[in-house]
Amino acid sequence: MIAVTVPGHIDTLHALEPGSFRDPDSRVFTAGGRILRALSEQGAADWRALSSVSLFSELVSEGKLVRTWEVDDVLAPRDGLHGGVSAVLEHDVIPFVSYPYEWTFGMLRDAALLQLELVRRAIDAGMMLKDSSPYNVQFRGGEPVFIDVGSFEQLREGEPWNGYRQFCMLFLYPLFLQAWKGVRFQPWLRGSLNGITPGECRAILSFRDMFRRGALTHVALHSRLEHRYEQRETDVRRELREAGFKKELIVANVKSLERRVASLSWRPSRSVWSEYSPTTTYDDADAARKAAFVSEAVASERPRLVWDLGCNDGHFSRIAAEAAEYVVAVDSDALTVDRLYEDLKHEGSTNILPLTMDLTDPSPGLGWEGAERRPLAARGRPDLVLCLALLHHVSISGNVPVADFLDWLRGLDSPLVIEFPTPEDPMVRRLLDRKRPANHPDYRRDWFERSLEERFDVVSSETLASGTRALYFARPRS
Repeated sequence: MIAVTVPGHIDTLHALEPGSFRDPDSRVFTAGGRILRALSEQGAADWRALSSVSLFSELVSEGKLVRTWEVDDVLAPRDGLHGGVSAVLEHDVIPFVSYPYEWTFGMLRDAALLQLELVRRAIDAGMMLKDSSPYNVQFRGGEPVFIDVGSFEQLREGEPWNGYRQFCMLFLYPLFLQAWKGVRFQPWLRGSLNGITPGECRAILSFRDMFRRGALTHVALHSRLEHRYEQRETDVRRELREAGFKKELIVANVKSLERRVASLSWRPSRSVWSEYSPTTTYDDADAARKAAFVSEAVASERPRLVWDLGCNDGHFSRIAAEAAEYVVAVDSDALTVDRLYEDLKHEGSTNILPLTMDLTDPSPGLGWEGAERRPLAARGRPDLVLCLALLHHVSISGNVPVADFLDWLRGLDSPLVIEFPTPEDPMVRRLLDRKRPANHPDYRRDWFERSLEERFDVVSSETLASGTRALYFARPRS
């Protein structure tokens, strides 16, 4: 499993990637902005077997496997692999790293289908995948791509699919629970990097759920067999090999899972913000002026990476993407972001990455020493941040003081386009009406402007004709 860093921002010379230590035959590191992988003797043999078959070039050309090549101009870190390094690979850089607990239902389903396709096609090519982790998949916009070349190994006849349990725990069960029970998988996967166990999934599903396709085999039976075998000291692989286990059984299981996963859907009729457009509270003139203000700011910065925080349906992400190389579009409403993802996928867009996340509780560092999965801000500094129609939700709904939120934005050390809806704005009034009158004394325009100017140099500002929304373009103070 790997997490790719963004060059020029948080990379250090020969830095071992903290999220890739679990594979004894493969370890990712960075050097000079390059993404590299050290391989053991066995890892090198598996790599050369993979790169020699047509499957490798086919997957790369289809955009399903990250472009990878062997290099000899880089020395791997001495402590990268126990037993020494036999080869070093280099990978294309993924524009921005995301994690499954930041994906929407559609993104996790598409990543699952990619994983299954790779297993099936690898078997046909005499290869296999060691594991089935969604952390081996990243997204280039609306396109999933498999990034862990070190996961491929040569097929061992008579052995089962070792990644089946992991696939169920990190792909299948999260999708089942959201599709069947409306249980959001993101908090669960953020709470456990290992996913949902068969026993946990069985405990949540009802008796009637057991009649759904896939539930009996992949949940109930899986849970029962796991409980039975954990009470025994036995070599399951040896037993299967002696019983004449065939790869055709794996292929049949994978094809069945592909049908089950492809049939799953999550279609709530609406959510809090799914019917809300970022231009809902504006007339046409104000909406056009706001779009122009954002477009002018993006053009002036010529950013490589833009964060659109509180992106809603991605309207301003699309404006930013006209000039920026890549846009990370973040919103807490999973349904709205899922719809955006489906639109981007159908358009073939690869430069807007939609993620779902509550910015009052953003993704923290997780895993071993809190470093296997990095916090949002540690995955690459944005060159421009859009913060439109968001502050009132963070400050009033989320109870985050205005100055504290601006401190967090200042910590990104990036230029900023931010919108301040005044207390007279209809949306703000609606939020304030739910609170006690004195709960938000800091939500005032004069206090916001003072706090902003203490942290940023305001380049330009504009009050929209409605008089209840103001826009600011600012750069961080040195």
